[in-house]
Amino acid sequence: MAWWFHRNPLKATGKVNFELKLIANDSQAIQLCSELRQTRNRLLDLLTDPNHDADTLNTAFERYLSLLLGLIVSPDGKGESKLRYTTRFRWTQSLLGDIPLAQTDAVFELISISQNVGIWFMKHAAMIAGKDEINMDEAKEVHKCLRKAAGIFTTMQERYVGNLLQKCEPGSDLDSAVVNAYITQCTAEAQEVTIARAIELKHAPSLISALANETARLYSTGANYLSRLNSTKVGKWRKYFELKSIFYLA
Repeated sequence: MAWWFHRNPLKATGKVNFELKLIANDSQAIQLCSELRQTRNRLLDLLTDPNHDADTLNTAFERYLSLLLGLIVSPDGKGESKLRYTTRFRWTQSLLGDIPLAQTDAVFELISISQNVGIWFMKHAAMIAGKDEINMDEAKEVHKCLRKAAGIFTTMQERYVGNLLQKCEPGSDLDSAVVNAYITQCTAEAQEVTIARAIELKHAPSLISALANETARLYSTGANYLSRLNSTKVGKWRKYFELKSIFYLA
């Protein structure tokens, strides 16, 4: 059984050299800047192809985050790093076209790169789910990727977006309506996999009906989040939510 999933485009970003010569002038700091640049470029290269192995992508992601946190958290882990506001980052937004938003804040980079990884996991899941026939292990991988993406979006929203000094632009990937729509979409699509599994195992019709109703409710909720935003930007995405909601109510 194959699934149909809508996907928004990945975010694009500008080159970052992490040149902190006036602040970080010892050899270890210079080495850190070099590793930040290399690991970021490696991760960005992997993100362009949803066919990469998920473990490979995740390893590159964790490696970059382990270094990036050095620009956010102080060495003793008890406060903010003095390097947080030293580098300017530029990222487009998944719904706002090619004009990037820019902030001189490492937390903005953390949120943006993490959200891009979340979108990659959604695309990776869709790539697997789009096959004419998928086996049980592949279905589990789809479910796992969607739950991981939901977790990434949730963590960024709950722990980091509120720490940014600049206000978010409506319709950007920092907008709570957009983030909640992503979380809801991932959750609903993961539940689609659960429904297919329940049908295959011939579970009770009452259970399958309850799952379908809950999935329809999730898609309706996602559409409601997007109803607050410019329809020219989110119209196609909102129609996807509405169509899936009707489908699972049928």
